[in-house]
Amino acid sequence: MTITIINLLILLTIPFFMMGIIKKTKAFWAGRKGVSILQPFYDFLRLMNKETVYSETTSWVFKLTPMIMFSTVIFAALFIPLLTGEAIINVPFSFVIFSYTLSLGKFFSLISALDTGSSFEGMGASREACFSTIVEPAFFIAMGSVAALTKVNSFDNLKMIAENAPVYGILIIALLIITLFIMLLIEGCRVPVDDPATHLELTMIHEVMILDNSGADLGFISWSSAIKMFLFEALIASLIIPKGLAPVISIPLFLGAILLLSVMVGTIEAITARFRMTHVFEFVFIMSITALLILTLVTYGIYGN
Repeated sequence: MTITIINLLILLTIPFFMMGIIKKTKAFWAGRKGVSILQPFYDFLRLMNKETVYSETTSWVFKLTPMIMFSTVIFAALFIPLLTGEAIINVPFSFVIFSYTLSLGKFFSLISALDTGSSFEGMGASREACFSTIVEPAFFIAMGSVAALTKVNSFDNLKMIAENAPVYGILIIALLIITLFIMLLIEGCRVPVDDPATHLELTMIHEVMILDNSGADLGFISWSSAIKMFLFEALIASLIIPKGLAPVISIPLFLGAILLLSVMVGTIEAITARFRMTHVFEFVFIMSITALLILTLVTYGIYGN
């Protein structure tokens, strides 16, 4: 019970620090001091104290979506190995439940954008849906391949790749890290796929979908997005950290991995320009390529000997 509480506290608090580190890293590369690492938390508190305004065009879908998005990321997090390296809920095919739970939240975010009746928000929803049709199959190919290799159908298989593929396991881990990191940038709506700081509606994807949200609703949507990014960073950390380490070692390694990945995201945003929309899909397809390479290696390992 104590471990579960600690994992939940980490889940609810670390994403604020993670976003603050990203902002701080971008400011560092720009030669500025930047805001405090706690600024995302202060922004959340500010939004919670503001009044929520609803358009007469919107229905109950728009009003309910922020809490659905928040609930789905929290539920999906229960299947992810967090601070202690173990998931709160460990069931077969947890990666399928994880993916479709996040998809449920995304589905409501899409129809919420359409519910406003805004052509700009509809455009953003269309782009978001297009990315999902590429990202989700690639994720299933990668995780399904690892499950076939390790004979384990939960996220515990992430720590069992090397022992089941001693020769080429490192290559599978490297490709899976690339796959998950690209998914992190796509699902987190970060550069080079999207720019959370942009104000040009014609180039916006996620941000244009929440233009009509305000107050506490906007606060919960921002919190949900940060938690979703943290979940993918936690998955990558599970790949990096070896199995069987004592908590006194694994916990600092986990937090260090989250810090390193956040710095990497901030560095990419500082030194890379957002891709043109015609080139974004080419970048997204890199995830499909790495997933297919993982499938090829696993297939060779199972049937090639």
